[in-house]
Amino acid sequence: MSRLKLHGFNNLTKTLSFNIYDICYAATPSHRREYLEYIDEEYNAERLTRILNSVAEIIGAQVLDIARQDYEPQGASVTMMIAEGQDGVAGESGWDKTGLLSESVVAHLDKSHITVHTYPESHPEDGISTFRADIDVSTCGQVSPLNALNFLIHSFESDVVILDYRVRGFTRDVKGSKYFIDHEISSIQDYLADDVREQYRMRDINVYEENIFHTKMMLRGFDLDDYLFGLGKEALAAGEQQVIVNRLHHEMLEMFYGRII
Repeated sequence: MSRLKLHGFNNLTKTLSFNIYDICYAATPSHRREYLEYIDEEYNAERLTRILNSVAEIIGAQVLDIARQDYEPQGASVTMMIAEGQDGVAGESGWDKTGLLSESVVAHLDKSHITVHTYPESHPEDGISTFRADIDVSTCGQVSPLNALNFLIHSFESDVVILDYRVRGFTRDVKGSKYFIDHEISSIQDYLADDVREQYRMRDINVYEENIFHTKMMLRGFDLDDYLFGLGKEALAAGEQQVIVNRLHHEMLEMFYGRII
């Protein structure tokens, strides 16, 4: 769709929401504590703020205000208020407005916000530990938060990603006609980079007449060593390895389908 000639401000609100899950197996209580401490440090409020600053940079936004907090015993939150930028240019992030690596970007957005909250947790008996990050990028104006999609996926070690994208409200062109969406989209997958498509299996549940798009992603590759915290698979008998693999797969499938299996 060519850019609309609008009457006044673009009142469409576009919101991209992530649930990002990292899963591991930590055999002992001490390993589980160490995993939670590692995640809490790796994704503390300071690091999350850097990630959100890069998102604002990618979409050409001006940061107005930041509230951030690390929690006890674990977890962190960052909320960033942003406003429309003027021909934003990528700096350290180096990501372009489609979320692909590039030298510069030009994008606009208005009266919007970005938030992230983290939820590390572990199962007290079966050794499964998980880390969840919830991210919302909400924008008004000409650009979609889908521009930051690939950067955010690359910023977290994600085994399962649940994505929601919704366009709300309407805007008018100079002739007074209403528009309930101002860009073409059939699926969130349309905006994913090739390397992300290769890494993940995906499933869509879209409600086109309501401008609601939902995509679930689960990592294709599986190497047990990547999921063990505090030990390597060589320390486990073949039967133990298979039990752990089954537990990890089961956990990932339940997150992917959003129900008990």
